[in-house]
Amino acid sequence: MSHYFKFLLIGCLVIHVTAHSQEILSTKSKKAKEYYLASDNFRVRGQLDQAIDLLKKAIDKDPKFEEAYFRLALSYRSASNLKAASEMLEKGLTLTNFPAKVKTYHYTLSECYLRQGKYDQALKSANQFINDEKFDKAKLAQVRVWKSQCEFALANVGQPLGYQIKALSDTVNAFPMQYFPTITADERELIFTIRMGSEHNDNEDIVVSKRDKENRWTKPVSLSDRINSNFREGASTISADGRTLIFTICGPRGCDLYESNKVGSDWSEPRNLGSGVNTSGWEAQPSLSSDGNELYFVSERKGGLGGYDIWYSRKGENGNWAKAVNVGVPINTPFDEIAPYIHVNNQNLYYASNGLPGFGSYDIYVAEKKGASWQVPENMGAPLNDFDDQYSFTVTSNGKVAYYSKEQGRDHSKIFTTPIPERFQISRKGNVVSGRVLDAITKKPLKAKIELKELSSNTTVTHALSDSITGSYLIVVPGKSEYALFVNEPGYLFSSHNFDYNDIDLTRPLYLDIELLPEEQNSAIILENIFFETNQFEVLGKSTVELDHLVTYLIDHPTIRIEISGHTDNEGSESYNQQLSLRRATSVGSYLRNKGITPGRVLEKGYGSKKPLRPNDSEANRQKNRRIELKVLK
Repeated sequence: MSHYFKFLLIGCLVIHVTAHSQEILSTKSKKAKEYYLASDNFRVRGQLDQAIDLLKKAIDKDPKFEEAYFRLALSYRSASNLKAASEMLEKGLTLTNFPAKVKTYHYTLSECYLRQGKYDQALKSANQFINDEKFDKAKLAQVRVWKSQCEFALANVGQPLGYQIKALSDTVNAFPMQYFPTITADERELIFTIRMGSEHNDNEDIVVSKRDKENRWTKPVSLSDRINSNFREGASTISADGRTLIFTICGPRGCDLYESNKVGSDWSEPRNLGSGVNTSGWEAQPSLSSDGNELYFVSERKGGLGGYDIWYSRKGENGNWAKAVNVGVPINTPFDEIAPYIHVNNQNLYYASNGLPGFGSYDIYVAEKKGASWQVPENMGAPLNDFDDQYSFTVTSNGKVAYYSKEQGRDHSKIFTTPIPERFQISRKGNVVSGRVLDAITKKPLKAKIELKELSSNTTVTHALSDSITGSYLIVVPGKSEYALFVNEPGYLFSSHNFDYNDIDLTRPLYLDIELLPEEQNSAIILENIFFETNQFEVLGKSTVELDHLVTYLIDHPTIRIEISGHTDNEGSESYNQQLSLRRATSVGSYLRNKGITPGRVLEKGYGSKKPLRPNDSEANRQKNRRIELKVLK
């Protein structure tokens, strides 16, 4: 088990020992008592082999030494030998009728059975504990969760959902432990944490594996010497474009979240996210939205629902992270929620919980956001989930493939992949649009602002900056809607693009180089998001997104004078087409004037079908010829 989770069990050991530590020992053997008491010195230090050996000797001296069986069970459990632990608990239970001890045995047995997938036996012990315990509300709450997990597992364990789980190659799984995978939106880079040894304090680093020309994952290498250090670099998350990394650093004063940005091929020095996100406690396991402006993470801070909760923060205009808020119910429970992953569509949250109905331990759940509210999370079923811990689950942009880490015995883990069954595939899939932003004349890469807006709601979906050295950009366009893409850079005309995914299945990434024209006389662009009904000249409501963008542009550039021109295809008479094109241009001009743009700054013209972009020999070409253009006059 990863060191992130080992400490989650420490508190449980204290609970289970309480009923026994205050009792007079049942044995009369002086030597058995000596072995028993000596074992605890090793057990509390994690030297489990020595503790187990001493407790076995105590039982050899007195085979009816009940307390030794119980402590031996706890030692076996800490060593991940649950079969031996439950056997010792079963034996110890036969040796006592003391009510407090009997309850403690059933409490511990219900968990041990559950973590072995022995659901019938776990349910029997859970019911017995619930029947016997009348006062301990915390334990009752825990056992009721275990009971719900037993009942859920018994009802769902055999369902054929269609998972095809397989480990990634040994090229990737080359270390004793690798976990917390995260993947870029274009699925070309897999970033994850490794631990070279099996000790709690062994160093952790963040590595990256890239796909080669044959689509195989290459040998992992250190992500950056600026990111990996002598401290432990834990779980990380990367923005969709692969240029913003948030990751965990655990040092002498605990675990905090840090940010690093990539310019060209170099990562910046990590920057602490500040007091809005980090506290004096434990913050880890971040997940970043596709545009890099929303952050989900795990914390044990005050103000949560109990245990480890998922929290949320948003980056402000000044680049600082706002004060985090608890995601709340139904995502968080009074128990532990860990390892969140927010899908690039920003509507599906995957995470692990041990406080919801499932198959035992940590299971993977998915919840969908509708409006501002998270819906009830759904267990993602077997065999993805089982009685072991599952966590660090990440999903590709199209929602069809997952990567996650899973333990392989004590202090070993691997990264696995599986197609996601149709039942659990997301309803709103993202499509990757990438390319470069260039000067249209010099072909020089530009650092430009990229903004994606949904036409129906006139809301910003995502925004990003292209790389200042390479000009490269990558955004994720959510599906089942129509979008406007604007690219802006001072000194250049903005660029306008349209993506209509209402009736298109998002399966293939789109590569689009965007060339910006300098703000010079006679520079012209097509306004791709201005729409009219056939043979009508009134602009449709969804055109507001583009029109408002143009208004803002003109306000920000008060010395520019423009021509708005209408163009048609060649169907119908030329006189009709000329009149229609002029009326359409006038409709656009009227909108601008109504928004406060000085009338003398906008000249309206109609060219009919006289300036086609393409031959009018197909509907696709005719559609391209029907357009509104903007030209700089001065």
